[in-house]
Amino acid sequence: MTTKPTLISHLLCPYVQRAIIVLEEKQIAYERIDIDLASKPDWFLKVSPLGKTPVLLVKGQAIFESSVICEYLEETTPGPLHPQDPLTRAQHRGWMEFASATLNAIGGMYNAPDEPTLASKVADLQSKFAQLEMELSKVDRNGPYFAGQAFTLVDTAFAPVFRYFDVFDTIDDFGVFT
Repeated sequence: MTTKPTLISHLLCPYVQRAIIVLEEKQIAYERIDIDLASKPDWFLKVSPLGKTPVLLVKGQAIFESSVICEYLEETTPGPLHPQDPLTRAQHRGWMEFASATLNAIGGMYNAPDEPTLASKVADLQSKFAQLEMELSKVDRNGPYFAGQAFTLVDTAFAPVFRYFDVFDTIDDFGVFT
């Protein structure tokens, strides 16, 4: 009998959401343990060298960082979410990193201590989404996903990015998508 992997998470962590999307998309049975990041248990700090979520425990071994977890799941389970072509796959990995940079910019936006910093973060996000739009317009993808009809790991990386904007829109029109 195979032991299910355990995902150590925080309820609101967007990086955890990436791992969950891959687990669900690949129909992998798993257990989930949510922790309080403001009061991290000692056992968690022993398995998470960076003290961050997510962590995936597989056969008692810890895998940390969402992109690494997603790549591990991609390599070890059926139902590929990366393209077969090595060049395209490498480009997709680059766009996954771009998604992480976009999430970090969003974090900077909602943590902005003053108006000038907020304006700078909004401008950074506008630039990132303009770059993404430029990439998406290069090829007729003919579908709802980054690669067209195929759902890929790039989509898992970007999905949590967009969860913030409904809340931001209730505060003000920041013009991120102009």
